[in-house]
Amino acid sequence: MDAYADLVFVGGKVVTVDAEFTVASALAVTGGVISAVGGRDDVAPLVGPATRVVDLRGATLLPGINDSHLHGCAFGMATPPLSLDLGHPAVSSLADVVAAVAEAVGRLPAGQWITGHGWDTGYLDECLADPSRSPSRRDLDAVSPDHPVVLYSFSGHATWVNSKALELIGIDRLTVAPPGGAIVVDEAGEPTGLLHEGAQALVQNALPPLGRQERTDAIRSTLATLARLGVTSYTEPGLGPGGDGIMRGALGAETLDVYRRLLADGELTARVGVLLLPTGMASSADEFAHTLALLDESGDTDPRRLAVHGVKIFADGIVPNRTSWMHEPYVGGGCGSLCVGGETDAERIAEIGAIIRHAHAAGHQLGVHVTGDRAIDTVADAFAAAMAEHPRPDARHYVIHGDFLTAHSMKVLAAHGFGVNMNPTIKWTVADLEEEFVGAGRAAYAWPYRDALDAGVRVASGSDAPVTYPDWRQGVATMMLRESKAAGRVSGPEQRIGLAEAIRTYTVDAAWQDFADDWKGSLEPGKVADLCVLDGDLLTADPHDIPQLPVVLTVVDGRVVHDTLRD
Repeated sequence: MDAYADLVFVGGKVVTVDAEFTVASALAVTGGVISAVGGRDDVAPLVGPATRVVDLRGATLLPGINDSHLHGCAFGMATPPLSLDLGHPAVSSLADVVAAVAEAVGRLPAGQWITGHGWDTGYLDECLADPSRSPSRRDLDAVSPDHPVVLYSFSGHATWVNSKALELIGIDRLTVAPPGGAIVVDEAGEPTGLLHEGAQALVQNALPPLGRQERTDAIRSTLATLARLGVTSYTEPGLGPGGDGIMRGALGAETLDVYRRLLADGELTARVGVLLLPTGMASSADEFAHTLALLDESGDTDPRRLAVHGVKIFADGIVPNRTSWMHEPYVGGGCGSLCVGGETDAERIAEIGAIIRHAHAAGHQLGVHVTGDRAIDTVADAFAAAMAEHPRPDARHYVIHGDFLTAHSMKVLAAHGFGVNMNPTIKWTVADLEEEFVGAGRAAYAWPYRDALDAGVRVASGSDAPVTYPDWRQGVATMMLRESKAAGRVSGPEQRIGLAEAIRTYTVDAAWQDFADDWKGSLEPGKVADLCVLDGDLLTADPHDIPQLPVVLTVVDGRVVHDTLRD
Protein backbone atom coordinates (compact mmCIF):
# COMPACT_ATOMS: atom_id res chain seq x y z
CA MET A 1 0.00 0.00 0.00
CA ASP A 2 1.51 3.31 -1.16
CA ALA A 3 -0.56 5.57 1.08
CA TYR A 4 -2.81 4.74 3.97
CA ALA A 5 -5.78 6.96 4.72
CA ASP A 6 -5.64 9.65 7.38
CA LEU A 7 -9.35 9.33 8.18
CA VAL A 8 -11.80 6.51 7.57
CA PHE A 9 -15.52 6.68 8.34
CA VAL A 10 -17.69 3.56 8.59
CA GLY A 11 -21.11 2.58 9.86
CA GLY A 12 -23.09 5.67 8.88
CA LYS A 13 -25.07 7.41 6.17
CA VAL A 14 -22.55 8.95 3.77
CA VAL A 15 -24.66 11.39 1.77
CA THR A 16 -22.50 11.94 -1.31
CA VAL A 17 -24.66 14.59 -3.06
CA ASP A 18 -23.41 13.23 -6.37
CA ALA A 19 -25.61 13.38 -9.46
CA GLU A 20 -27.75 10.46 -8.20
CA PHE A 21 -27.67 11.56 -4.54
CA THR A 22 -26.06 8.23 -3.69
CA VAL A 23 -25.94 7.20 -0.04
CA ALA A 24 -22.92 5.09 0.92
CA SER A 25 -21.79 3.78 4.32
CA ALA A 26 -18.03 4.42 4.34
CA LEU A 27 -15.52 7.03 3.21
CA ALA A 28 -11.75 7.48 3.34
CA VAL A 29 -9.61 10.62 3.31
CA THR A 30 -5.97 10.65 2.23
CA GLY A 31 -3.84 13.78 2.09
CA GLY A 32 -6.81 16.14 2.25
CA VAL A 33 -8.62 14.39 -0.61
CA ILE A 34 -11.45 11.84 -0.63
CA SER A 35 -9.78 8.58 -1.63
CA ALA A 36 -12.66 6.09 -1.42
CA VAL A 37 -16.44 6.06 -1.05
CA GLY A 38 -18.58 2.95 -0.69
CA GLY A 39 -18.78 0.25 1.96
CA ARG A 40 -16.43 -1.19 4.58
CA ASP A 41 -14.72 -3.40 2.00
CA ASP A 42 -13.87 -0.33 -0.11
CA VAL A 43 -12.09 1.49 2.69
CA ALA A 44 -10.58 -1.44 4.61
CA PRO A 45 -7.39 -1.64 2.46
CA LEU A 46 -6.69 2.02 3.25
CA VAL A 47 -6.57 1.55 7.01
CA GLY A 48 -3.02 1.77 8.36
CA PRO A 49 -1.38 2.06 11.78
CA ALA A 50 -1.93 5.84 11.97
CA THR A 51 -5.38 5.93 10.38
CA ARG A 52 -8.14 7.38 12.54
CA VAL A 53 -11.15 5.12 12.06
CA VAL A 54 -14.47 6.73 13.00
CA ASP A 55 -17.48 4.50 13.62
CA LEU A 56 -20.36 6.82 12.80
CA ARG A 57 -22.88 4.54 14.56
CA GLY A 58 -25.64 5.63 12.20
CA ALA A 59 -24.68 9.31 12.09
CA THR A 60 -24.81 11.29 8.84
CA LEU A 61 -21.71 12.35 6.92
CA LEU A 62 -22.29 15.23 4.50
CA PRO A 63 -20.13 17.42 2.28
CA GLY A 64 -18.95 20.46 4.22
CA ILE A 65 -21.64 23.13 4.21
CA ASN A 66 -21.13 26.12 1.92
CA ASP A 67 -22.93 29.24 3.18
CA SER A 68 -22.90 31.13 -0.07
CA HIS A 69 -23.79 34.58 1.30
CA LEU A 70 -22.30 35.43 4.69
CA HIS A 71 -20.63 38.65 5.83
CA GLY A 72 -17.86 37.06 7.89
CA CYS A 73 -16.24 40.13 9.41
CA ALA A 74 -19.58 41.86 9.99
CA PHE A 75 -21.03 38.76 11.63
CA GLY A 76 -18.13 38.65 14.07
CA MET A 77 -18.53 42.35 14.83
CA ALA A 78 -22.29 41.93 15.37
CA THR A 79 -22.05 39.21 17.99
CA PRO A 80 -20.98 39.32 21.65
CA PRO A 81 -18.59 40.28 23.07
CA LEU A 82 -18.00 42.77 20.25
CA SER A 83 -21.63 43.93 20.10
CA LEU A 84 -24.88 43.72 22.06
CA ASP A 85 -27.15 40.86 20.96
CA LEU A 86 -30.51 42.50 20.24
CA GLY A 87 -32.03 39.73 18.15
CA HIS A 88 -35.04 37.62 18.99
CA PRO A 89 -35.30 35.85 21.44
CA ALA A 90 -32.53 37.74 23.26
CA VAL A 91 -34.84 40.75 23.25
CA SER A 92 -38.59 40.87 22.67
CA SER A 93 -39.45 44.44 23.60
CA LEU A 94 -38.15 48.00 23.51
CA ALA A 95 -37.77 47.67 27.27
CA ASP A 96 -35.40 44.72 26.73
CA VAL A 97 -33.29 46.78 24.33
CA VAL A 98 -33.12 49.65 26.79
CA ALA A 99 -32.11 47.28 29.58
CA ALA A 100 -29.28 45.85 27.43
CA VAL A 101 -28.02 49.36 26.68
CA ALA A 102 -28.25 50.32 30.36
CA GLU A 103 -26.12 47.30 31.29
CA ALA A 104 -23.47 48.35 28.74
CA VAL A 105 -23.51 51.93 30.05
CA GLY A 106 -22.76 50.59 33.52
CA ARG A 107 -19.57 48.81 32.46
CA LEU A 108 -18.12 51.02 29.72
CA PRO A 109 -16.17 54.27 30.17
CA ALA A 110 -18.13 57.50 29.67
CA GLY A 111 -18.22 58.60 26.08
CA GLN A 112 -17.45 55.18 24.56
CA TRP A 113 -19.66 54.18 21.64
CA ILE A 114 -22.12 51.37 22.37
CA THR A 115 -23.13 49.19 19.43
CA GLY A 116 -25.74 46.50 19.10
CA HIS A 117 -27.25 44.39 16.35
CA GLY A 118 -30.39 42.47 15.52
CA TRP A 119 -33.41 44.51 16.64
CA ASP A 120 -36.56 43.95 14.61
CA THR A 121 -39.84 45.83 15.13
CA GLY A 122 -41.69 42.67 14.16
CA TYR A 123 -40.68 41.14 17.50
CA LEU A 124 -40.79 44.18 19.79
CA ASP A 125 -43.91 44.00 21.97
CA GLU A 126 -44.57 47.75 22.02
CA CYS A 127 -44.39 47.99 18.23
CA LEU A 128 -46.63 44.98 17.78
CA ALA A 129 -49.21 46.43 20.17
CA ASP A 130 -49.13 49.82 18.41
CA PRO A 131 -48.06 49.69 14.74
CA SER A 132 -47.42 53.43 14.81
CA ARG A 133 -44.83 52.99 17.57
CA SER A 134 -41.25 52.98 16.32
CA PRO A 135 -37.92 52.88 18.13
CA SER A 136 -36.83 56.38 19.13
CA ARG A 137 -33.74 58.15 20.40
CA ARG A 138 -35.74 59.04 23.49
CA ASP A 139 -36.01 55.36 24.45
CA LEU A 140 -32.22 55.25 24.63
CA ASP A 141 -31.62 58.73 26.05
CA ALA A 142 -33.23 57.76 29.34
CA VAL A 143 -30.43 55.30 30.15
CA SER A 144 -27.58 56.63 27.99
CA PRO A 145 -27.40 60.40 27.95
CA ASP A 146 -23.60 60.48 27.65
CA HIS A 147 -22.67 57.32 25.71
CA PRO A 148 -23.40 57.49 21.97
CA VAL A 149 -25.49 54.46 21.01
CA VAL A 150 -25.73 52.87 17.54
CA LEU A 151 -28.05 49.88 17.11
CA TYR A 152 -28.25 48.11 13.75
CA SER A 153 -31.47 46.41 12.66
CA PHE A 154 -31.40 42.71 11.83
CA SER A 155 -31.56 43.51 8.12
CA GLY A 156 -28.73 46.04 8.10
CA HIS A 157 -30.98 48.48 6.27
CA ALA A 158 -31.91 50.63 9.29
CA THR A 159 -29.97 52.10 12.23
CA TRP A 160 -31.32 53.40 15.55
CA VAL A 161 -29.27 55.94 17.49
CA ASN A 162 -29.65 58.11 20.59
CA SER A 163 -29.42 61.88 20.92
CA LYS A 164 -25.74 61.83 21.91
CA ALA A 165 -24.94 59.95 18.69
CA LEU A 166 -27.00 62.42 16.64
CA GLU A 167 -25.08 65.27 18.27
CA LEU A 168 -21.66 63.74 17.51
CA ILE A 169 -22.68 62.80 13.98
CA GLY A 170 -24.02 66.28 13.36
CA ILE A 171 -27.58 65.35 12.41
CA ASP A 172 -30.34 67.84 13.17
CA ARG A 173 -33.63 68.92 11.62
CA LEU A 174 -31.81 70.69 8.78
CA THR A 175 -29.74 67.68 7.74
CA VAL A 176 -30.52 66.35 4.29
CA ALA A 177 -30.33 62.59 3.82
CA PRO A 178 -28.01 61.26 1.11
CA PRO A 179 -29.63 59.94 -2.10
CA GLY A 180 -31.31 56.61 -1.50
CA GLY A 181 -31.60 57.19 2.27
CA ALA A 182 -34.00 58.65 4.80
CA ILE A 183 -33.70 60.39 8.17
CA VAL A 184 -36.97 59.66 9.96
CA VAL A 185 -38.45 62.75 11.65
CA ASP A 186 -41.32 63.31 14.07
CA GLU A 187 -44.31 65.63 13.66
CA ALA A 188 -42.15 68.58 14.72
CA GLY A 189 -39.55 67.76 12.06
CA GLU A 190 -36.98 66.58 14.60
CA PRO A 191 -34.92 63.41 13.89
CA THR A 192 -36.32 60.41 15.75
CA GLY A 193 -33.02 58.55 15.76
CA LEU A 194 -33.96 56.17 12.92
CA LEU A 195 -31.97 56.24 9.70
CA HIS A 196 -32.79 54.11 6.67
CA GLU A 197 -30.70 52.78 3.79
CA GLY A 198 -28.10 55.30 2.50
CA ALA A 199 -28.62 57.68 5.43
CA GLN A 200 -26.85 55.15 7.61
CA ALA A 201 -23.60 56.30 6.03
CA LEU A 202 -23.90 59.44 8.16
CA VAL A 203 -23.52 57.25 11.23
CA GLN A 204 -20.77 55.09 9.80
CA ASN A 205 -18.68 58.08 8.79
CA ALA A 206 -18.74 59.36 12.38
CA LEU A 207 -17.79 56.09 14.04
CA PRO A 208 -14.14 55.24 14.62
CA PRO A 209 -13.13 52.80 11.85
CA LEU A 210 -12.32 49.23 12.70
CA GLY A 211 -8.71 48.59 13.51
CA ARG A 212 -6.85 45.65 12.02
CA GLN A 213 -6.92 43.72 15.30
CA GLU A 214 -10.68 44.22 15.63
CA ARG A 215 -11.21 42.88 12.10
CA THR A 216 -8.97 39.92 12.88
CA ASP A 217 -10.79 39.14 16.12
CA ALA A 218 -14.17 39.41 14.37
CA ILE A 219 -13.20 36.96 11.62
CA ARG A 220 -11.65 34.55 14.12
CA SER A 221 -14.91 34.61 16.08
CA THR A 222 -16.88 33.87 12.92
CA LEU A 223 -14.58 31.03 11.89
CA ALA A 224 -14.99 29.39 15.30
CA THR A 225 -18.78 29.62 15.05
CA LEU A 226 -18.83 28.23 11.52
CA ALA A 227 -16.61 25.30 12.45
CA ARG A 228 -19.11 24.36 15.18
CA LEU A 229 -21.90 24.49 12.57
CA GLY A 230 -20.18 22.34 9.96
CA VAL A 231 -19.66 25.25 7.55
CA THR A 232 -16.47 24.76 5.55
CA SER A 233 -16.91 27.42 2.83
CA TYR A 234 -18.59 30.79 2.59
CA THR A 235 -18.87 33.80 0.34
CA GLU A 236 -17.95 37.25 1.68
CA PRO A 237 -20.41 39.12 -0.54
CA GLY A 238 -18.83 42.53 -0.89
CA LEU A 239 -15.47 43.86 0.30
CA GLY A 240 -14.15 47.14 -1.03
CA PRO A 241 -14.54 50.94 -1.04
CA GLY A 242 -18.33 50.57 -1.14
CA GLY A 243 -18.17 48.89 2.25
CA ASP A 244 -15.99 51.44 3.99
CA GLY A 245 -19.12 53.09 5.40
CA ILE A 246 -20.85 49.88 6.50
CA MET A 247 -20.46 48.63 10.09
CA ARG A 248 -17.34 50.72 10.70
CA GLY A 249 -15.78 49.40 7.54
CA ALA A 250 -16.31 45.69 8.22
CA LEU A 251 -17.07 45.39 4.49
CA GLY A 252 -14.11 47.59 3.53
CA ALA A 253 -11.08 46.69 1.46
CA GLU A 254 -8.81 46.24 4.50
CA THR A 255 -10.86 43.22 5.55
CA LEU A 256 -9.63 41.34 2.48
CA ASP A 257 -6.06 41.99 3.60
CA VAL A 258 -6.89 40.50 6.99
CA TYR A 259 -8.21 37.37 5.31
CA ARG A 260 -4.94 37.05 3.40
CA ARG A 261 -2.97 37.34 6.62
CA LEU A 262 -5.11 34.73 8.39
CA LEU A 263 -4.57 32.33 5.50
CA ALA A 264 -0.82 32.94 5.54
CA ASP A 265 -0.78 32.24 9.28
CA GLY A 266 -2.75 29.00 8.92
CA GLU A 267 -5.78 30.37 10.77
CA LEU A 268 -8.34 30.42 7.94
CA THR A 269 -10.40 27.37 8.88
CA ALA A 270 -12.92 27.79 6.07
CA ARG A 271 -12.65 28.40 2.34
CA VAL A 272 -13.63 31.96 1.48
CA GLY A 273 -14.85 33.34 -1.84
CA VAL A 274 -15.07 37.12 -2.18
CA LEU A 275 -17.10 39.57 -4.21
CA LEU A 276 -15.48 42.99 -4.49
CA LEU A 277 -17.65 45.99 -3.59
CA PRO A 278 -16.58 48.99 -5.66
CA THR A 279 -19.49 51.25 -4.66
CA GLY A 280 -22.51 51.21 -2.37
CA MET A 281 -26.08 52.26 -3.06
CA ALA A 282 -27.04 55.18 -5.28
CA SER A 283 -23.84 55.03 -7.32
CA SER A 284 -23.61 56.01 -10.97
CA ALA A 285 -22.24 53.87 -13.77
CA ASP A 286 -19.32 56.27 -14.19
CA GLU A 287 -18.47 56.13 -10.49
CA PHE A 288 -18.70 52.34 -10.52
CA ALA A 289 -16.46 51.96 -13.58
CA HIS A 290 -13.86 54.38 -12.22
CA THR A 291 -13.69 52.70 -8.81
CA LEU A 292 -13.66 49.17 -10.21
CA ALA A 293 -10.64 50.01 -12.35
CA LEU A 294 -8.71 51.05 -9.25
CA LEU A 295 -9.40 47.93 -7.18
CA ASP A 296 -6.49 45.63 -6.43
CA GLU A 297 -7.38 41.97 -6.81
CA SER A 298 -3.83 40.79 -6.41
CA GLY A 299 -2.74 38.50 -3.64
CA ASP A 300 -0.52 35.46 -3.61
CA THR A 301 -3.01 33.05 -2.07
CA ASP A 302 -4.23 29.53 -2.74
CA PRO A 303 -7.38 30.13 -4.86
CA ARG A 304 -8.98 27.07 -3.32
CA ARG A 305 -8.72 28.68 0.12
CA LEU A 306 -9.25 32.39 -0.67
CA ALA A 307 -10.42 33.66 -4.04
CA VAL A 308 -11.96 36.79 -5.53
CA HIS A 309 -14.76 35.66 -7.83
CA GLY A 310 -16.35 38.89 -8.96
CA VAL A 311 -18.15 42.05 -7.89
CA LYS A 312 -21.30 42.92 -5.99
CA ILE A 313 -23.83 45.54 -7.05
CA PHE A 314 -26.88 46.93 -5.24
CA ALA A 315 -30.00 47.25 -7.42
CA ASP A 316 -32.71 48.01 -4.83
CA GLY A 317 -33.42 47.78 -1.10
CA ILE A 318 -35.62 45.50 1.01
CA VAL A 319 -39.35 44.96 1.50
CA PRO A 320 -39.65 46.06 5.19
CA ASN A 321 -38.25 49.47 4.19
CA ARG A 322 -40.51 49.59 1.10
CA THR A 323 -37.39 50.08 -0.99
CA SER A 324 -37.65 46.90 -3.07
CA TRP A 325 -38.81 47.88 -6.59
CA MET A 326 -42.15 46.14 -7.15
CA HIS A 327 -44.51 45.80 -10.11
CA GLU A 328 -47.55 46.25 -7.85
CA PRO A 329 -47.79 48.82 -5.04
CA TYR A 330 -47.09 48.06 -1.41
CA VAL A 331 -49.95 47.99 1.05
CA GLY A 332 -50.50 51.72 1.57
CA GLY A 333 -49.00 52.71 -1.78
CA GLY A 334 -45.66 53.18 -3.47
CA CYS A 335 -43.60 50.68 -5.47
CA GLY A 336 -40.05 51.49 -4.34
CA SER A 337 -37.35 52.04 -6.94
CA LEU A 338 -33.92 51.02 -8.12
CA CYS A 339 -31.29 52.47 -5.81
CA VAL A 340 -28.71 53.51 -8.42
CA GLY A 341 -28.22 57.08 -9.65
CA GLY A 342 -30.89 58.71 -11.82
CA GLU A 343 -33.97 60.89 -11.41
CA THR A 344 -36.49 58.68 -13.23
CA ASP A 345 -37.13 54.97 -13.56
CA ALA A 346 -35.89 55.07 -17.14
CA GLU A 347 -32.63 56.74 -16.10
CA ARG A 348 -32.10 54.28 -13.28
CA ILE A 349 -32.76 51.30 -15.56
CA ALA A 350 -30.13 52.67 -17.94
CA GLU A 351 -27.66 53.12 -15.07
CA ILE A 352 -28.03 49.59 -13.68
CA GLY A 353 -27.73 48.24 -17.21
CA ALA A 354 -24.52 50.21 -17.79
CA ILE A 355 -23.03 49.02 -14.48
CA ILE A 356 -23.81 45.39 -15.25
CA ARG A 357 -22.55 45.71 -18.82
CA HIS A 358 -19.28 47.24 -17.68
CA ALA A 359 -18.55 44.60 -15.02
CA HIS A 360 -19.50 41.78 -17.36
CA ALA A 361 -17.32 43.09 -20.18
CA ALA A 362 -14.43 43.36 -17.71
CA GLY A 363 -14.71 39.62 -17.05
CA HIS A 364 -16.20 39.65 -13.56
CA GLN A 365 -18.83 37.38 -12.09
CA LEU A 366 -21.74 39.54 -10.91
CA GLY A 367 -23.72 39.09 -7.71
CA VAL A 368 -26.53 41.66 -7.63
CA HIS A 369 -28.50 42.47 -4.48
CA VAL A 370 -32.06 42.65 -5.77
CA THR A 371 -35.34 41.79 -4.03
CA GLY A 372 -38.35 43.35 -5.76
CA ASP A 373 -39.97 41.61 -8.73
CA ARG A 374 -39.67 44.58 -11.10
CA ALA A 375 -36.04 45.10 -10.09
CA ILE A 376 -35.27 41.40 -10.60
CA ASP A 377 -36.78 41.45 -14.08
CA THR A 378 -34.66 44.50 -14.85
CA VAL A 379 -31.46 42.87 -13.61
CA ALA A 380 -32.12 39.57 -15.38
CA ASP A 381 -32.73 41.42 -18.65
CA ALA A 382 -29.55 43.45 -18.09
CA PHE A 383 -27.58 40.21 -17.58
CA ALA A 384 -28.95 38.88 -20.87
CA ALA A 385 -28.24 42.12 -22.72
CA ALA A 386 -24.67 42.21 -21.44
CA MET A 387 -24.14 38.61 -22.52
CA ALA A 388 -25.52 39.35 -25.99
CA GLU A 389 -23.24 42.34 -26.41
CA HIS A 390 -20.16 40.63 -24.92
CA PRO A 391 -20.53 36.82 -25.16
CA ARG A 392 -18.69 35.04 -22.34
CA PRO A 393 -18.75 31.34 -21.54
CA ASP A 394 -19.79 30.33 -18.04
CA ALA A 395 -20.07 33.79 -16.46
CA ARG A 396 -22.22 32.41 -13.58
CA HIS A 397 -23.83 35.74 -12.72
CA TYR A 398 -26.51 35.53 -10.06
CA VAL A 399 -29.14 37.57 -8.30
CA ILE A 400 -28.71 37.85 -4.54
CA HIS A 401 -31.84 37.29 -2.43
CA GLY A 402 -34.28 37.18 -5.37
CA ASP A 403 -37.25 37.36 -3.00
CA PHE A 404 -39.85 37.87 -5.69
CA LEU A 405 -38.48 36.09 -8.75
CA THR A 406 -40.97 36.19 -11.59
CA ALA A 407 -41.60 33.58 -14.28
CA HIS A 408 -39.92 35.96 -16.73
CA SER A 409 -36.78 36.40 -14.65
CA MET A 410 -36.50 32.66 -14.01
CA LYS A 411 -36.77 31.94 -17.73
CA VAL A 412 -34.03 34.46 -18.53
CA LEU A 413 -31.72 33.25 -15.75
CA ALA A 414 -32.14 29.58 -16.71
CA ALA A 415 -31.65 30.23 -20.43
CA HIS A 416 -28.28 31.87 -19.84
CA GLY A 417 -26.94 29.60 -17.10
CA PHE A 418 -27.29 32.25 -14.39
CA GLY A 419 -28.30 31.60 -10.79
CA VAL A 420 -30.03 32.91 -7.69
CA ASN A 421 -28.78 33.02 -4.12
CA MET A 422 -31.73 32.68 -1.72
CA ASN A 423 -31.97 32.99 2.06
CA PRO A 424 -34.23 30.45 3.76
CA THR A 425 -33.40 31.63 7.29
CA ILE A 426 -34.55 35.13 6.33
CA LYS A 427 -37.76 33.54 5.02
CA TRP A 428 -38.15 31.82 8.39
CA THR A 429 -37.58 35.13 10.17
CA VAL A 430 -39.76 37.55 8.18
CA ALA A 431 -42.44 35.44 6.46
CA ASP A 432 -45.26 36.72 8.67
CA LEU A 433 -43.86 40.23 9.00
CA GLU A 434 -43.89 40.92 5.26
CA GLU A 435 -47.66 40.55 5.02
CA GLU A 436 -48.22 44.09 6.29
CA PHE A 437 -46.08 45.43 3.45
CA VAL A 438 -47.01 43.28 0.45
CA GLY A 439 -50.10 41.34 1.52
CA ALA A 440 -50.52 37.67 2.38
CA GLY A 441 -50.26 36.33 -1.17
CA ARG A 442 -46.98 37.95 -2.11
CA ALA A 443 -45.48 37.32 1.33
CA ALA A 444 -46.24 33.60 1.03
CA TYR A 445 -44.61 33.45 -2.42
CA ALA A 446 -41.37 35.13 -1.34
CA TRP A 447 -38.23 33.03 -1.97
CA PRO A 448 -39.90 30.68 -4.49
CA TYR A 449 -37.53 27.71 -4.29
CA ARG A 450 -39.86 25.23 -6.01
CA ASP A 451 -40.58 27.44 -9.01
CA ALA A 452 -36.92 28.41 -9.43
CA LEU A 453 -35.70 24.81 -9.41
CA ASP A 454 -38.49 23.70 -11.74
CA ALA A 455 -37.54 26.51 -14.12
CA GLY A 456 -33.98 25.19 -14.29
CA VAL A 457 -32.34 28.00 -12.33
CA ARG A 458 -29.28 27.06 -10.29
CA VAL A 459 -30.15 27.86 -6.66
CA ALA A 460 -27.69 28.36 -3.79
CA SER A 461 -28.57 29.17 -0.18
CA GLY A 462 -26.95 31.57 2.27
CA SER A 463 -27.72 33.03 5.68
CA ASP A 464 -26.78 36.66 4.97
CA ALA A 465 -25.28 36.66 8.47
CA PRO A 466 -25.40 38.84 10.51
CA VAL A 467 -28.94 39.34 9.16
CA THR A 468 -29.68 35.82 10.40
CA TYR A 469 -27.66 33.27 12.35
CA PRO A 470 -25.77 31.01 9.91
CA ASP A 471 -27.52 27.78 10.87
CA TRP A 472 -27.99 25.81 7.64
CA ARG A 473 -30.01 23.18 9.51
CA GLN A 474 -32.78 25.72 10.07
CA GLY A 475 -32.43 26.69 6.42
CA VAL A 476 -32.98 23.10 5.27
CA ALA A 477 -36.00 22.73 7.56
CA THR A 478 -37.48 25.98 6.25
CA MET A 479 -37.08 24.97 2.62
CA MET A 480 -38.89 21.72 3.38
CA LEU A 481 -41.61 23.14 5.66
CA ARG A 482 -42.00 26.83 4.71
CA GLU A 483 -42.85 27.57 8.36
CA SER A 484 -42.26 30.93 10.01
CA LYS A 485 -40.29 31.62 13.17
CA ALA A 486 -42.89 33.76 14.93
CA ALA A 487 -46.01 31.63 14.72
CA GLY A 488 -44.95 28.41 13.03
CA ARG A 489 -47.43 29.27 10.29
CA VAL A 490 -46.90 27.74 6.85
CA SER A 491 -46.02 30.38 4.26
CA GLY A 492 -46.32 29.29 0.65
CA PRO A 493 -46.46 25.47 0.89
CA GLU A 494 -46.43 25.16 -2.89
CA GLN A 495 -42.80 26.37 -2.78
CA ARG A 496 -41.60 23.52 -0.57
CA ILE A 497 -38.70 21.41 -1.82
CA GLY A 498 -37.32 18.03 -0.77
CA LEU A 499 -34.39 17.22 1.48
CA ALA A 500 -32.02 16.29 -1.36
CA GLU A 501 -32.80 19.53 -3.20
CA ALA A 502 -32.33 21.58 -0.05
CA ILE A 503 -28.95 19.99 0.73
CA ARG A 504 -27.74 20.65 -2.81
CA THR A 505 -28.33 24.38 -2.34
CA TYR A 506 -25.86 24.35 0.56
CA THR A 507 -23.28 22.07 -1.08
CA VAL A 508 -22.70 21.33 -4.75
CA ASP A 509 -24.85 24.18 -6.11
CA ALA A 510 -23.20 26.63 -3.73
CA ALA A 511 -19.88 25.27 -5.04
CA TRP A 512 -21.13 26.01 -8.57
CA GLN A 513 -21.49 29.65 -7.55
CA ASP A 514 -17.81 29.52 -6.52
CA PHE A 515 -16.72 27.98 -9.87
CA ALA A 516 -15.67 25.02 -7.72
CA ASP A 517 -18.24 22.26 -8.27
CA ASP A 518 -15.61 20.16 -10.04
CA TRP A 519 -13.49 19.89 -6.87
CA LYS A 520 -15.78 20.47 -3.86
CA GLY A 521 -19.44 20.26 -2.84
CA SER A 522 -19.93 16.49 -3.03
CA LEU A 523 -18.31 13.40 -1.51
CA GLU A 524 -16.66 11.78 -4.51
CA PRO A 525 -13.13 10.37 -4.94
CA GLY A 526 -10.69 13.09 -5.96
CA LYS A 527 -12.64 15.94 -4.40
CA VAL A 528 -11.38 17.83 -1.37
CA ALA A 529 -12.16 16.40 2.05
CA ASP A 530 -14.52 19.07 3.39
CA LEU A 531 -16.88 17.18 5.70
CA CYS A 532 -19.69 17.68 8.18
CA VAL A 533 -20.97 14.98 10.53
CA LEU A 534 -24.43 15.19 12.12
CA ASP A 535 -25.22 13.06 15.16
CA GLY A 536 -28.35 11.43 13.82
CA ASP A 537 -29.95 10.15 10.64
CA LEU A 538 -30.70 13.24 8.58
CA LEU A 539 -32.38 11.19 5.87
CA THR A 540 -35.16 9.91 8.13
CA ALA A 541 -35.45 12.85 10.54
CA ASP A 542 -38.67 14.80 10.85
CA PRO A 543 -37.90 18.18 9.23
CA HIS A 544 -38.96 19.90 12.46
CA ASP A 545 -36.14 18.07 14.26
CA ILE A 546 -33.35 18.85 11.78
CA PRO A 547 -32.29 22.15 13.48
CA GLN A 548 -31.60 20.19 16.68
CA LEU A 549 -29.30 17.56 15.12
CA PRO A 550 -25.85 18.27 16.63
CA VAL A 551 -22.84 18.89 14.40
CA VAL A 552 -20.17 16.68 15.96
CA LEU A 553 -17.30 16.86 13.46
CA THR A 554 -16.12 19.35 10.85
CA VAL A 555 -13.22 18.74 8.48
CA VAL A 556 -11.67 21.26 6.07
CA ASP A 557 -9.17 20.04 3.49
CA GLY A 558 -8.66 16.89 5.55
CA ARG A 559 -7.99 18.86 8.74
CA VAL A 560 -10.33 18.46 11.72
CA VAL A 561 -11.47 21.91 12.87
CA HIS A 562 -14.33 20.87 15.19
CA ASP A 563 -14.65 17.58 17.02
CA THR A 564 -17.03 16.44 19.74
CA LEU A 565 -17.40 12.97 18.26
CA ARG A 566 -16.53 9.97 20.38
CA ASP A 567 -14.75 7.39 18.23
